[in-house]
Amino acid sequence: MNEYKKAYIAGGCFWGMEDLFRKRPGVVDTEVGYQGGENENPTYHNHPGHAEGIEIIYDPEKTSFKELLDFFFRMHDPTTVNRQGNDRGSSYRSAIFYQNDTEKQKAEEVIKLVDESGKWPSKVVTTLEPWTTFWPAEEYHQDYLVKNPNGYTCHFVRFEDGEAFLK
Repeated sequence: MNEYKKAYIAGGCFWGMEDLFRKRPGVVDTEVGYQGGENENPTYHNHPGHAEGIEIIYDPEKTSFKELLDFFFRMHDPTTVNRQGNDRGSSYRSAIFYQNDTEKQKAEEVIKLVDESGKWPSKVVTTLEPWTTFWPAEEYHQDYLVKNPNGYTCHFVRFEDGEAFLK
């Protein structure tokens, strides 16, 4: 039996991120929620300082933390502060919530590769934040784009797998 791992990231509205990550090889499950803010039990209408993020449960025998981050940097714009598409505010910041020093180091390595690639017109502004409690979002947000296939998303794959930052 595999020992699954979890990764926590934020990069704009959580609906689109979840929808793209759920389809990645090695991803076992996803959940959207709030992380990195000021209050306990945040809600969509009360989550000061929290980012809209996702919890990714993955099989490390089929994908790695760095491979997840590589995709993360290809499916949202990591060069805009507190913004993705039309969504603006700290809830929509690009962030990696690292759980230990190893994850932090791997995130720094991937950010360096992304910056050095020159594929984005500016430098990465993604924050590296220590893991804090992940608060699952309300049920109507979970699997939102599965329930609402024509729903809003600002996420799409900007660089295909053949253009990955990891070589």
